[in-house]
Amino acid sequence: MRQIGKTYPLKSVFITGILVFLAVMFTGCIQSNRSVIRMQKLEEGVQNPTSVEELQQAIKKYQGRVADIQLAQSQIGIWYKILGTRYLDNKMYGEALKTFQKAVEYYPANSNLYYYIGVCAGYMANSALDFDATGSSEKRYNYLKLSESGYKRAIELDPKSSRALYGLGVLYVFELDQSEKAIPYLEKLLGFDTKHTDAMFVLARAYYENHEFDKAVALYDKILSLTTSEEKKAEAEANKKIVLDASYAK
Repeated sequence: MRQIGKTYPLKSVFITGILVFLAVMFTGCIQSNRSVIRMQKLEEGVQNPTSVEELQQAIKKYQGRVADIQLAQSQIGIWYKILGTRYLDNKMYGEALKTFQKAVEYYPANSNLYYYIGVCAGYMANSALDFDATGSSEKRYNYLKLSESGYKRAIELDPKSSRALYGLGVLYVFELDQSEKAIPYLEKLLGFDTKHTDAMFVLARAYYENHEFDKAVALYDKILSLTTSEEKKAEAEANKKIVLDASYAK
C-alpha cells in the first residue's frame, strides 16, 4: 500500500537545510573570489600571460599592486602610533594600550612602541581596582607583567633605550618589589647616561633595599655633586642619612 503524507523527523530536515545553506555559501564564495580575480586581471590588463614578455609585464604590474598594499599597511601602522600617543598625552591609558598593541602588528620591531606599552600597562595596573571585591589582585599583577614584558622587549630591540631601562628599574623597585632585578638595568643605563640623576635615585633605593649601603651613599653623593635642584639636593641628603643610619645599625 502506498504511504500517503509521509513525514520526516524535524532533526533530519534541519540538518539537510544546514547542508544546503553551506553548499550555497561555499559556491557563492568561490564565485565571488573568481569574480574578484577576474576584475583584478581586467584592471591590471593581465589575462593569461604566456610569452616571456607577457609574463614579465604581469609580474611588474602585480609587484606594483603589492607595493601599494605595503605602503597602505605602513601608513596604517603610523596612524595607530600617532593615535596611541594622542591617547597617552590625554592620559587615556587603556585606549592608548589597545592602540599600541595594534601598532605593533604593523611594526613588530619598533622599540618605542614596546616602551609605550610598558608605560600604559603600568598606569593601567594602578587603576585595576578590585571592583567586585573578590580580594584578588590578579588583574593588577597581569598589567604589571605586561609592563615588564613591554620594557624588556624594547630593550631587546634597542639595548640603549634609556627610557625603557629607567621604566623597568622603576617597575621593579616600586611596583613589583623586586629591587634586585632593577640593579643591572639601572647600572647599564648609568654606564652611558652618566648624569641621569632620576635613575641614580632609583638605583640608590635598590642598593639600600639590598643592603649595599656604601654604593647607595656613593650615589647620593654623586647626585649632590651633579644636581642644581634644591629639591633633589634635599631629597638626596635625607635619603643618605637614612642609609647611613641603617649601615651603622647593621
